[in-house]
Amino acid sequence: MRRATERLRRTWQVLMDGSPPEPPEDEPSEIVNARVIDLVLRVGELLLASGESTERVNEAMLGLAVAYELPRCEVQVTFTSLLVSAHPGGSALPVTGSRAIRRRTPAYWRLTALHQIVQEASIGMLELEEAHARLAAIKRGRGPYPPWLLVVSFGLIAASASVLVGGGPLVAATAFVATMLGDRAAAALARRGIAEFFQLLVASSFGATAAAMVVAMGSPARASTVVTGAVLALLPGRPLVASIQDGITGDLVSAGARMLEVFFIIAAIVAGLGVVVYVAVKLNVNVSVAHLPESPALFEPVPVLAAAAVSLAFAVSLAVPKDVLVAAALGGGVIWVMYVLLLNWNVTPVLASAISATTIGLLASMLARRRNAPVLPYVVPAIAPLLPGTLLYRGMVELNTGDPEAGVLSLIAALSVALALGAGVNLGGELVRAFQRVGLSASGRWARPAARRTRGY
Repeated sequence: MRRATERLRRTWQVLMDGSPPEPPEDEPSEIVNARVIDLVLRVGELLLASGESTERVNEAMLGLAVAYELPRCEVQVTFTSLLVSAHPGGSALPVTGSRAIRRRTPAYWRLTALHQIVQEASIGMLELEEAHARLAAIKRGRGPYPPWLLVVSFGLIAASASVLVGGGPLVAATAFVATMLGDRAAAALARRGIAEFFQLLVASSFGATAAAMVVAMGSPARASTVVTGAVLALLPGRPLVASIQDGITGDLVSAGARMLEVFFIIAAIVAGLGVVVYVAVKLNVNVSVAHLPESPALFEPVPVLAAAAVSLAFAVSLAVPKDVLVAAALGGGVIWVMYVLLLNWNVTPVLASAISATTIGLLASMLARRRNAPVLPYVVPAIAPLLPGTLLYRGMVELNTGDPEAGVLSLIAALSVALALGAGVNLGGELVRAFQRVGLSASGRWARPAARRTRGY
């Protein structure tokens, strides 16, 4: 009991002061437990590899360091590496450990389990060896869904998205098949060690090829819905949200790296679309933008259900915990309803996307706080229906059909919508933070020293 009380006192000091407590000057040295450093590094590595934002990883690692009494601990987290340093004091040399993040696989069920470890350790309810055992079980554990369902979920995203923008059963089936073929082709390239950029290029080309074939068969109105669905399954919603969150919270190095990742993902998708559209135009396939909707604004039961289905399938592809699925589906329906209402009130698509995303970010952050869970599993699937697949396709068609100025403007509009979604989601989270004292992993309003800067100086 005494040890738990001491841990709570140290954790509270971190929350209020923004830095680890310093030991008294008359203490000549402290023992640095290598097992603690190993635990802090391994938890941070798995959090970052599973898709968590840099700030949350930093908070979790610092919380563990304080809980297990690492003296004068400093934690540094970047997009690809982690570093933990502890200084015993006196004449003893500092002890430093680091790990590199070589592979990132979104597995949001791990985020919840890892944050539970951090919470229990921070209040003195978890001994060090038990924490190591729990971490090993999480690392070896299987996700909540079978592997085949994770693969099928990409096709379901495409099928639902095609219905969302006006497609019917045949269009949904075409988008499903094209996306599945593209995903399996990309997986085959991955097994041969081909870079992810070219995997995404090939995957996006399958959807564009299906659309070109639909146009060639005399149904140009269906082509846009097919390719919109196929592209939406590839768009980088997860790294987009994390990159903007890192930038807002002051982790500029990680924010820049994540944003560059988003850029290359979008560039790969655009390249795949562009190659197919260019070849189609050269083969005299009448690909044009005349049949493309400016902004899909269908306020009907079918599109609302399709938006919920998009978020549900997206949540499965991210391997969220099963108890998050209902919230993710509801979030997709709510964000679509808000977006359509705002468009019908003559609000611009970018502003409508930002307002809708802010609302979802606020609701998701409140729900995650209530459940003592990380917020990303709730918020990332919910914004999926508004990702700008149609604008990307429009831009590539315009670039390859003799209207490059309009094509560039469409691509800029797509990027603007994507950034509005990411910024809006994070604004909702900041509104919740502004009115809470403490949160997950010591993430209250007093736990962000960077927020007390003076206008960037």
